[in-house]
Amino acid sequence: MSHSSKVAIIGAGFAGLRCADILVQNGVQVTIFEARDRVGGRVCLQPSDGPPRSDTDVKQVHQTNIGGHLVDLGPNWIHGTDKNPIAGVAELTETTIEDIEGQQIIFSRKGELIDEAVSTKISEFLWTTIDEAFQYSNKNKDVIPPDESLLDFFKKKIEQTDFTAQEKELCIESCRLWGAYVGDSIERQSLKFFCLEECIDGNNFFVASTYNKILAHVSKAAIQHADIRFKQPIVRIETQNPKDSSASRTVALTTAAGETHHFDDVVVTCPLGWLKRNKSAFHPQLPLRLAQAINSISYGRLEKVYVTFPRAFWHIDAKDGLTGPSTASNPPGAKNPVFAQFLNPTYAEHPTDIPWNQECLSFAGLPGPCAQPTLLFYTYGPCATHIVSHIANLHPSSEDYYAFLDDFLRPFYSRLRGYSSSSADCKPLAFVATQWQNDAYAGNGSYSNFQIGLAHGDRDVEALRGEIGPERGVWFAGEHTAPFVALGTTTGAYWSGERAAGQICRFRGLESVGVTAGRDDSLPSAGERTSGLA
Repeated sequence: MSHSSKVAIIGAGFAGLRCADILVQNGVQVTIFEARDRVGGRVCLQPSDGPPRSDTDVKQVHQTNIGGHLVDLGPNWIHGTDKNPIAGVAELTETTIEDIEGQQIIFSRKGELIDEAVSTKISEFLWTTIDEAFQYSNKNKDVIPPDESLLDFFKKKIEQTDFTAQEKELCIESCRLWGAYVGDSIERQSLKFFCLEECIDGNNFFVASTYNKILAHVSKAAIQHADIRFKQPIVRIETQNPKDSSASRTVALTTAAGETHHFDDVVVTCPLGWLKRNKSAFHPQLPLRLAQAINSISYGRLEKVYVTFPRAFWHIDAKDGLTGPSTASNPPGAKNPVFAQFLNPTYAEHPTDIPWNQECLSFAGLPGPCAQPTLLFYTYGPCATHIVSHIANLHPSSEDYYAFLDDFLRPFYSRLRGYSSSSADCKPLAFVATQWQNDAYAGNGSYSNFQIGLAHGDRDVEALRGEIGPERGVWFAGEHTAPFVALGTTTGAYWSGERAAGQICRFRGLESVGVTAGRDDSLPSAGERTSGLA
């Protein structure tokens, strides 16, 4: 492979950006086709439906502004710190990350604040059972029935306790909020392959100052050295083998505008959800085993709703305008809630067939200038689908958009201490909601997960990494092709791009400069730390 040989990358997310970085280091001519008008993919700091910007603007990192504060629409966390390159980039770029600790409060189905001792008991049961479920899945993956769910495991464990009937019910309802970690209900979470939800050892850090600087760093090499073609979605990927056996095969990419370009190799970093809907874009058709893997692995439905207020009325003794009103319910020295869980409410109107459990994170306690009077609600599964279907055609600045999201969240934020319906501090300034399920380029969802019915999850992931590169010149990357301990994470996407670049370099006889050698890709060992909310 000469240094003038050409490789195309489909997608300018973390996988594509890292892949481009490695390839250009090895002297390859790289072209990136990006369907959007920005880099980052699902590491997104701006809604994708905004007005077109200039070519200069699209190459910069963008952020979403809510009430004067910056927030991430995509990932909020760095999952694990043990040899995690994204944690290293965060340190290098002086990104503020926070190992969030603090009080977690739980509201019952009736909207009553659960006693702190009971809340602690429930939380300890939840995390102990999660750890036990990982260990059980790791040890018994080969014999656990494919239709056994994580909820089944929780129910068995709760019956082995001496909890009261009320405590058992609270535990099961609280356990359902695990759905906010994987993007769908735990009734759908595979116990057999729950081990694939484990991640890198170490603490999980919240990216308090947003992914802004991390994305700028990861994209720097691609922006400087690759040819990035924005707003050019690919609709056809065709391997062309010449009749003359002495000539090399090429891969032809056709854009939505009808233009066709030829390359020596192509790296497909499109999300799993996109692959599910666009297998027909590949010519010849994908091998049966690869198509089966694409169909088998599930795609999550995690969404986020941000709400910001004039002041953080729930937060006591804060500075910089975040101090809540001093009332009987806000005594001096009271603990500030960091996470608040709202068990499936009887006090909020919602479709009876959809669980309405919610969890929110307070930004009021973030360090220094990152603190803001904002709550982040994580919603998932059918509830998330219900929300995005209602706001799909509403402009984010419209009164209808505000009214719908306020009607959705008011039953929850109004139960936080310090709330008063007559206080201006308690009236939301603005809402921002993600709509990944309405985004075709995101694959109409969030990230891969592993649901009941899955029979060969680990082998499916291995198949998704693609064994057709040498023959067809088509290689695959993305969080769904990551090492097992990084599936569904930004780190996994980053590593997958590096792997795909390394595969091409080795196939073409290049030196593989910049590729990490010897990374373990075994299944997680029992007891490794689970991931945080995405």
